Formats: sequence, structure tokens, C-alpha cells
Amino acid sequence: MPPNPYALHAGRHWRSLAGAALFAAGSVLPALAQPAATAPSPGGSSAALSARAAIDASQAVIGRPVGDHTLLDRDGTPVRLSAFRGKPLLVSFIYTGCFQVCPTNTRALQQAVRALETRFGTAQFNVASIGFNQPADSPQAMKAFATQHGIDFPHWSFLSPAAADVEALTREFGFSYQATPAGFDHVLQVTLVDAQGRVVHQVYGGELPADALGEPLRQLLLGAPLPPQSMLANLVDRVRILCTVYDPQTGRYRVDYSLALEVAGGLTFAVAMLIYFLNEWRGRRTAQA
Repeated sequence: MPPNPYALHAGRHWRSLAGAALFAAGSVLPALAQPAATAPSPGGSSAALSARAAIDASQAVIGRPVGDHTLLDRDGTPVRLSAFRGKPLLVSFIYTGCFQVCPTNTRALQQAVRALETRFGTAQFNVASIGFNQPADSPQAMKAFATQHGIDFPHWSFLSPAAADVEALTREFGFSYQATPAGFDHVLQVTLVDAQGRVVHQVYGGELPADALGEPLRQLLLGAPLPPQSMLANLVDRVRILCTVYDPQTGRYRVDYSLALEVAGGLTFAVAMLIYFLNEWRGRRTAQA
């Protein structure tokens, strides 16, 4: 049986600690190198995602039907988007490697869904979270994400598209994203699809008040036409981009360095621990010589 690289036998306890330091470094590095998704859609190929362009793309799909794509649910079973027709559908795009914005936004959506269930009942609408970072957002990863956040609504699906379908799928929903060294910048939106499979409304922002989803959902359930959304300038103010923060005083997005500082701090600690235990090892060898 081959030796476990992290296991230590008696008298070599320093190796376990050094291994732990290496493991800590290894657990931090993936945050800096998320698996790349397909080409940004439809945010363009620029180095930074434009909030205004993302909103333009998002609003442009309103009134358009979504194609009948086939995705895999969290158990690996194929699911066609046409299976959701007949009821309104709330769609949120996420990537499971995100440990800051996507979990926060998913929890906000969870709270809104609870309020909507109380208002309309559990059988009146469906919810779908779609993992856009393929192949990392596999059915197993999506299942783990749902379990981690305690989402067990019977009408909430966690879906994984084929990597080749991500660009077309995100474009049809008006969802923009851009790969970055720390993960992805992406527009935070929940898309409301009507019973016929057409995009009818977009809700933006990290916070999702129940009324922001409840009013357009009520209109759909009543068969009434949805009113036009707010002015574009107001919409841009409500969008939050991953690893960026909107500053209302300047009207610009600024970089939030807290994530980078957290990663740098973890790496610094891991390197310091490794150097410490290497020095300990050298001291032991010198004493034994």
C-alpha cells in the first residue's frame, strides 16, 4: 500500500505539520485559479465587465423565448427546460467555486422564495439555479452547494448545462459574466420566465426583497401584463458585480480588495508555517549530526 503523503509515523511529527501548511496553501490557491468557463456571454471579451453593457444585454432578452436546452439535475438526471413550462420560473446563475457573493445571493433568494411560498403557495412557481462554470459546476458540485446552504424546496432545481451550451444558454437569459484571476465578475440577477418559456422580467442586486419578485410574479399568475422596468440609470445603480462594490457617491464601481487580502493572508500564513517547520527540521538534523 503506497504511503499517504500527509500521514506521519512516530518520530516524524514535524512532517504532519509541514504537510498541513502545504495543504493550507493548496486549499487557498484554487481561489486564485477558478476553472475557466466558456467565453464571456454576453459581456464581451474586455478585461473588465461593464455594468451598463451587462444591463443592456439583460434587458434586451425580455420578451424572447428561451430554447429547450437539456441540463442535468443534482442527481445527474437530464432535465429539459420545457419541463418547467406551465408555471412561472425563477432562474439564477451561480458558480459553486464562489465563496462570497453567490452564496449570499442564493441565501437572499432562499428568503424571498420562502416569502413567496407563504403568499402564493408552494405549487405556483418553480426555481432553478444554473451553474455556468463548466465542468466545475457538475451535478455533484451543485448538489453539495444546495446541501451546504440548506435548500430543500421540492420545486427548486440545481442544474448543470453541458459546457458547449453555456454560452448560448447565458445569452438567452441575458446573463453576463467575465473570468477574472479570483473567479468571475458577473451580473447578479434573477430572471423571471413565464409559463410559455419567455423571459419577462429581470430582478437585480445582491438583496432580493420579496416584493421585487412578488409583484411581477403576481402579475404573471393573474395573467396581467407586466409594467416596464425602471429607467436604465436606476437599474445600473442596483447591480452588484463580483469583487466590485458600487459607490453611489462617485457613481462608479470600485474594486473590493477584501477578497484579495483574505487570500494573500492565507498564503502568507501557509508560507510562514512552512518556513518555520523547515527551519525546525534543519535544526534537528544539525543536532543529530
